[in-house]
Amino acid sequence: MRDADSKLLALLKANAREPTASLARKLGLARSTVQERIARLERERVIKGYTVRLSEEADARRLQAIVMITADPKQAERVAAELKRMPEVRSLAAVSGAHDMVATVEADTPAKMDASLDRIGRAHGVARTLSSIILSEKFSR
Repeated sequence: MRDADSKLLALLKANAREPTASLARKLGLARSTVQERIARLERERVIKGYTVRLSEEADARRLQAIVMITADPKQAERVAAELKRMPEVRSLAAVSGAHDMVATVEADTPAKMDASLDRIGRAHGVARTLSSIILSEKFSR
């Protein structure tokens, strides 16, 4: 990937709604060049989509947890498929170390978070979980 593409992606990560003309000024490129680069990055599936980032006030009303998951190695694909069907599981990653996977979970209330964590723990193939509730986010990129 070109250095200009990396810089463009960093700007889009910071603010995906930034006008193309503003991006072009920051990169020292023509607006049409920036538009072409964005279109190419989308075609090449480097950019998979755009998202909404909530304000701190709106985000503070949601509970988030990190769940470390130890799974039966023969059931890992099944665990991943089952967790993917749970809308409260926002992401799932395979990791190295003492645990096999790490999930990010969101819920509106403590009761819903408790129920979600219980569902994850009961998923077929999950041997153990270790959950940590996120108290505050120091920064996000």
